[in-house]
Amino acid sequence: MSDTFLRKITSFFFRDRSEDLDVRAVEKILAYKFRNKDLLYTAFKHSSFLPVTKEKYYRSNERLEFLGDAVLDLVVTEFLYITKPKRSEGELSKIKSVLVSRNVLAEVISSLGISKHLMVNRGEEKTGGKTRPSNMANLYEAILGAVYLDGGLKMAAKFVEHTLLSRHEKLLNHKRFINYKSILLEYIQSLGPGTPVYTLVEERGPDHEKRFIMDVCVGEGDKAQGEGRTKKLAEQAAAYNLLKKIAPDLITSD
Repeated sequence: MSDTFLRKITSFFFRDRSEDLDVRAVEKILAYKFRNKDLLYTAFKHSSFLPVTKEKYYRSNERLEFLGDAVLDLVVTEFLYITKPKRSEGELSKIKSVLVSRNVLAEVISSLGISKHLMVNRGEEKTGGKTRPSNMANLYEAILGAVYLDGGLKMAAKFVEHTLLSRHEKLLNHKRFINYKSILLEYIQSLGPGTPVYTLVEERGPDHEKRFIMDVCVGEGDKAQGEGRTKKLAEQAAAYNLLKKIAPDLITSD
């Protein structure tokens, strides 16, 4: 393998692409102007991008994500405590678990149209890294951590309110973000011993377009079926359909 070929490969995967972050555009979307632009750059720097800039492992957005996770937990907890005074501790915990979940945070980032600015290497980009839910959720927490360090808790709370809490009712009412398997399990156990049993019925389609059909049944009695592009999604659909039959009051409409 020639040195020229190696240089081309290295250049292709590891060129300096910091110019890909349009600071002005990002700040406009976030409705926040950073005093320390380095924090914003770091928030958008995926670990796969570090070889591009030849930086140490701790220069990715993972540390900001760690901080942002704690800030998010505090802001959402305080919001729910103040706005839902009649909810029990258990109910508040369930609501919070939905609002801070990976899927919800990824949805927020997707709606902002900001994941395209995430700095990743070519390999990560080619495999859909910029729109992978885990990366988008981590990006949200990293941005929040950056806002907290740059502007303090008040500005961090304002960011969460603007991007997440302002639409929390809509998010909570969307069945895509609700764990119906957990709801079904709790309901069945409240009636006595027993747990729902999930069984794969059918798997169809090519590898890139798989569809799964799952059955869920409780003992020898009630059962339902669900379909999804993964087994977990099919199980959620099955649990949802069974709850519609046996406990419709527990179903939250979209």
